[in-house]
Amino acid sequence: MMRATTVLRVVRPTDDLAPIRDFHVDALQFSVITDFEDHAGFDGLIVGIPGATHHLAFTRKQGFSAGGAATAENLLVFYLPDRAEWESTTQRMRDHGFQPVEPHNPYWLRHGETFEDADGYRVVLQNSAD
Repeated sequence: MMRATTVLRVVRPTDDLAPIRDFHVDALQFSVITDFEDHAGFDGLIVGIPGATHHLAFTRKQGFSAGGAATAENLLVFYLPDRAEWESTTQRMRDHGFQPVEPHNPYWLRHGETFEDADGYRVVLQNSAD
């Protein structure tokens, strides 16, 4: 049975960890849980919110082409109900050179902004509770 203490780690490959770090650590301000080089041929970056049991992990394998997002609907959605927090987060994205993109689903325009990382994966910053 899954419990509240069960760790969920979503892992996806990338061809270049540096711009992924810029997007998720510098702009979105996730904390680096760990990073590693040449672990059985893989380099990686694991990020999250301190104390949370959900993480994002990005891996790169030399000689393997990960490619990009299959569709514009590959989304991570973060709900930021506090308007000031949402505004500062979306502004920080812009300050780091990430401009909002048109979401595939117009629903995300109502209360949010969508940003795309170097691999074409998208993050929606939604100014609502859910």
